[in-house]
Amino acid sequence: MERIFASKTSQGFDWIDLTDPTTEEIQAIAKQFSLHETSIKDCMQPDHLPKYETVDNYTFIIFRVFTKQAISEADTIQELTNKIALFFTSEYMITVHRSEQPLIDEVKAKAIDEIGCKDTLCLLNRLIRAALLTFEEPSMKLSKSLDYFEENVFLKQRKAPILRGLYYVKRKVDVMRRLLILSYEIIDKIDTPKQRNIYTRDLRDLYIRMQNIYDNLSENTAQLLSAYFSIASHRTNEIMRVLTIFSVFFMPLTFVVGVYGMNFHFMPELDWYFGYPLIMLVMAIITLAIYAWFKKKGWL
Repeated sequence: MERIFASKTSQGFDWIDLTDPTTEEIQAIAKQFSLHETSIKDCMQPDHLPKYETVDNYTFIIFRVFTKQAISEADTIQELTNKIALFFTSEYMITVHRSEQPLIDEVKAKAIDEIGCKDTLCLLNRLIRAALLTFEEPSMKLSKSLDYFEENVFLKQRKAPILRGLYYVKRKVDVMRRLLILSYEIIDKIDTPKQRNIYTRDLRDLYIRMQNIYDNLSENTAQLLSAYFSIASHRTNEIMRVLTIFSVFFMPLTFVVGVYGMNFHFMPELDWYFGYPLIMLVMAIITLAIYAWFKKKGWL
């Protein structure tokens, strides 16, 4: 579907938005604006990563935005984000995306309907800023998820499969962080000395802030996973320590019982009148001696 948001007669530049375009529609736009076939191929690929390149007489940009329709266990770039392709010159702006993007309409309302932008550079800045802001809400949700899992790890409240949940948090954080790293070139090309202004500086500041947020989330997730495995290992060691203590108590007692359980004819202790209570007393003394030894060593 093709929509025209701005025209040269009213805004001074053209803005054409294509939602899930057909081959005929995209070819017609490519012919009208002399777009290179490699750019058309890239813009139609749903899994393409962020990029910035200058092709002939226009600039071609791909950036990705977070999708609110992602399922809770989504952990890939395609599942978590949607792609928006952008063809940009001082004369026109063409945006191409496969699904409806609310941020496009939001930018259009502020930049066009309210006469907020007088050139395509301003419009480009608004679009990239809106794309970066889509990563803000998921960062807050991921931070809350980390707080929840941290509480469960350290307070030993096993209410949920902690390791599985931490895996998906880690995957989402890594995906977002990777996308931000790949998007650096776009921000760097927009905020150049020649076209630098308060809006491009604000865009770079927003990018740095989002990058720091996800860097911190990545570090905190790694530390929490490390703590989880350390605590799990500590619990295993505690269980093994208890089992070892029990085995130490019963090994000498088992030895005594095994000796007097042998079927030899000539074992004089078996004929003693006080043989049984004497052996029980010896076993009790052995148990108390082991207990006193463990106490002295601080193992109990």
